[in-house]
Amino acid sequence: MTSFDALLVAGFGGPESMAEVPDFLQRVSGGHIPPDRLAEVEHHYARFGGVSPVNAQHRALAAALGEALVARGIDVPIANANRHSMPYMDQALADLQSRGIRRVLTVVPTPYASYSGCRAYREELLAGTPLDKQGRPALQVVKLDPYADLPALVTAQVQLLRAALADHPDAHLVFTTHSIPTAMAETSGPHGNAYIPQHLALIDAVMAELAALGLRPSWELAYQSRSGSPRTPWLEPDINDVITRLAGEGVRDVICSPIGFLTDHMEVVWDLDTEAAATAAEHSMAFTRVATVGTLPVFIEGLADLIVAALSTKPGTGPDAPAARHWCTPDCCPNARIAGRPTIPGFAAGPR
Repeated sequence: MTSFDALLVAGFGGPESMAEVPDFLQRVSGGHIPPDRLAEVEHHYARFGGVSPVNAQHRALAAALGEALVARGIDVPIANANRHSMPYMDQALADLQSRGIRRVLTVVPTPYASYSGCRAYREELLAGTPLDKQGRPALQVVKLDPYADLPALVTAQVQLLRAALADHPDAHLVFTTHSIPTAMAETSGPHGNAYIPQHLALIDAVMAELAALGLRPSWELAYQSRSGSPRTPWLEPDINDVITRLAGEGVRDVICSPIGFLTDHMEVVWDLDTEAAATAAEHSMAFTRVATVGTLPVFIEGLADLIVAALSTKPGTGPDAPAARHWCTPDCCPNARIAGRPTIPGFAAGPR
């Protein structure tokens, strides 16, 4: 018996044809990305036929989680939804309601705290929840809190890096994550400034496990995929700047691990596989991009265990309930463009 009737895997979304690209980019930008940057990104999609790998990979992730849950004796409907491409959140939630679902647990393939990585999904879920005849939410929708400290995520990263380091034992390791505005980083998490420390804690755990295996590469954290106004401060340094600097320092071999992404987005295949790889080639450097964890079995098993515990947790039962950490609060990770710290009713007690 579970406390939730369904699992919703909610992702960022992406186009699956060139015809979808303009509307997708307009929805993503929300008027905050300069037109020249949008045109540049549209060109990136054109290089790949307008198809982002993210939707297919999220569908595969949902299918793998479904199999893992069934293996644990839990058989609940699993749905996919996206913020910026079909099926949208409101469509997926309306469909679940029509099937008699009343309680939905949502997992987002973004394990870190920030407005764009967590709160924006909570807002979208709240706005997309259908209402009953009295104007009240017809569904109880709860999002799984950030899970950057999931041990299986560390183990998965170690597996991927161990294989890469076996072929490139002298390489310098550069971890990358999505750059966000510094103001967003400062307001991330219940008490602020959670985004960068969550990444560094994960890296520290990964490096400790690698050291136990006798692997001690030099490393650093870099950022990628900046998209905002050049007048707005964003997290730095950019991966391409890091590669150029390393070349000047005599580094000849680089391994890039995109720990900020669980699956491949256009930001991964363009910013790393295309641009960063080209920058390394310009400096005659070897460049290896480690895969995202995706459906790596050890990661799926660990995330499934977390979901099972959450599915069995009654929402709102307090911090002593099984697997309930209630890390998110109604006013954490606020949008820096909105004054004050508006709350999100109904999402204060997400299971964790």
